[in-house]
Amino acid sequence: MKKSFLIVTSLILLACQQQSNSDLKTLYSLPKKLKEVSGITYFPESDLIYTLEDSGNKNEIYAINSEGKLEKTIAITNAKNVDWEDITKDTAGNIYIGDFGNNDNDRQDLCIYKVPKEELNKENAVSQYKVSFSYPEQTEFPPKKKELFYDVEGFFEYQNYFYLFTKNRSKGFDGTAFIYKILNAPGTQKAFKIGEFKTCNNYNHCVLTSATISPDGKKIALLSHDKIVLFKDFNGDSFNKGIQSEIPLNHFSQKEAIVFKNNNTLLIADEKTNKIGGNVYEFRLK
Repeated sequence: MKKSFLIVTSLILLACQQQSNSDLKTLYSLPKKLKEVSGITYFPESDLIYTLEDSGNKNEIYAINSEGKLEKTIAITNAKNVDWEDITKDTAGNIYIGDFGNNDNDRQDLCIYKVPKEELNKENAVSQYKVSFSYPEQTEFPPKKKELFYDVEGFFEYQNYFYLFTKNRSKGFDGTAFIYKILNAPGTQKAFKIGEFKTCNNYNHCVLTSATISPDGKKIALLSHDKIVLFKDFNGDSFNKGIQSEIPLNHFSQKEAIVFKNNNTLLIADEKTNKIGGNVYEFRLK
């Protein structure tokens, strides 16, 4: 959920890896009806991406083909779109919807919906179960303005766990992000904080808006409006203890969604704001 978005023209080049602007390739424009895309996931066998929109939009997910055409619209009949911020899938092809957008850090109904793979062939699908969760560290709703750490816009499923990466909305933003772990199982859980790290202290350039893990489980890519934060060479799920680097995209827009297409290629989507964006891009890691 976004309340405001500042378009700026300056670019920040803090990368440990240098890639050129030509590495970000525009594949196609998103369908016009999808104005607030907030997450994407990819099915290589059909070459489709599945996407959704955030708060104020329908409880639907959308399949888009490699030409940017809307292939199908699927309503999730037993799920409410409070603030759907990301979408991911497991190795079996089941989809998960992250209803955890929390701009004001005051929500106490955070959850993740599981949509089984077989439901994706229906116009009206049913979520198999809901994972409700809370953050043990949060004791006030909302907390003080300098402690607004509990918004999330990026997650993925890995080895039967969900990994959530927080979007820091604190006054005095310093790039701090938390990593939370939640078991992929129905019911109510407390998210377990497994680590934290920092990006930069410029909110517009370093706030995190999406997350993805490579198919081989060896790379984590986190998205901001003009860069990718990459983790690799980690052990187990100690992602933040691996090698952290920043890759500039040399392109500033309201980027909201990222997914690995394969182990070395990323797909990125942005919202159209002030006539900028509204596309799906491809980015190859070097």
